[in-house]
Amino acid sequence: MPVRHILVDDTNSLHRELPIYRTGQTGAVRLADSSYKVYRSMEISAHDLAAMFHYGLIEALNTLPFISEANNGLDSWDEAFLPSSHIPALVRILDDFIALLKTKAPEKVMLGWQDDPERIAYWRSIDPEQATTFLLKLKQFALEASSGNFDLEFIL
Repeated sequence: MPVRHILVDDTNSLHRELPIYRTGQTGAVRLADSSYKVYRSMEISAHDLAAMFHYGLIEALNTLPFISEANNGLDSWDEAFLPSSHIPALVRILDDFIALLKTKAPEKVMLGWQDDPERIAYWRSIDPEQATTFLLKLKQFALEASSGNFDLEFIL
């Protein structure tokens, strides 16, 4: 049975309803607060989330002491917190990946597949320039959070 290939398109509302379509969010929080409050947040688009996993950024960030309910660190389908004291190390990792992306060309990556009721492979185009723009914004967000003594929350 042949495999149908679908290139995920962010402008297609049907694609945005697929379980494989994932977005995320980063928030500035204070772990020491008596109640949960997000002081500022930044969206992570489906493209940028896929790029974070594809380029290995998530694995590199997991060298940092993220706190998560599942104890998996920074992972998909979870939320994880990074204490503000570790934001400078996060920024160094982001700088390394910003430099790495300058050497990359656009490419297509497989997000996932299904076998039933028909065989489908889901793909996404990854643009390193777009991912670099996101990482620069994330870096700025992290630096501002650090200067305000905020911790970071990632919801992936």
